[in-house]
Amino acid sequence: MSKAVAINGSPRMEKGNTAMVLTPFIQGMMDAGSDVELLYANRLKVKPCTCGEMYCWNEMPGECCIKDDMQLLYPKLREADILVLATPVYIPLPGDMQNIINRLCPLLDPFLEFREGRTRARFRKDVGIRKILLVSTGGWWEKENFGTVVRITEELAEDAGVEFAGAVLRPHAFRMREEGELTKEGEAVLNAVRRAGYELVKEGAMTKETLDTISRPLISQEELWRRYNKVL
Repeated sequence: MSKAVAINGSPRMEKGNTAMVLTPFIQGMMDAGSDVELLYANRLKVKPCTCGEMYCWNEMPGECCIKDDMQLLYPKLREADILVLATPVYIPLPGDMQNIINRLCPLLDPFLEFREGRTRARFRKDVGIRKILLVSTGGWWEKENFGTVVRITEELAEDAGVEFAGAVLRPHAFRMREEGELTKEGEAVLNAVRRAGYELVKEGAMTKETLDTISRPLISQEELWRRYNKVL
């Protein structure tokens, strides 16, 4: 059985669009037999990295000098096979999620190598993570708005020497609901999200068809602009 840790970085936690998409994704993973633990970045008391001398790299490799809730998260990450990072698009990430990503450094082996033209490291041998993927929601119309958060997740996977397993992206996620209720189109999207979670665990990868279904337009670009640019 695979084991996954999913971190929801949305400040709105259970009430946000990110949770609306992440919930069926986790359910799909569980349907396929994965054990998934969900954590909220906003509930974890994680301070910014302040050890500019790279204590966890140079002084005590594998140990963080800051004693906060990351000390609870590190053992969970070492035992997981899959890490799911879930976040809304900010500029580029919510602060709590960025703090957690920055504080993953103690999980890296302090040994550098050159891979495909870039300086990289790898997870330490006691870290089980083999796949990192992104689940993200945004308000703008186009998928290209996710470019920065996708690159951050992909770079994290490359730096750790593990697979970037892809990105579940839902642009203009607010259009999935009307007056607080899920629309038929929204329901179809969430069904595809659940299928993506199942595919990831059962087949080892999410299909392009499923990911395209999740990201398909629910409104024209012109109509979205009219909604955002209306005169008050």
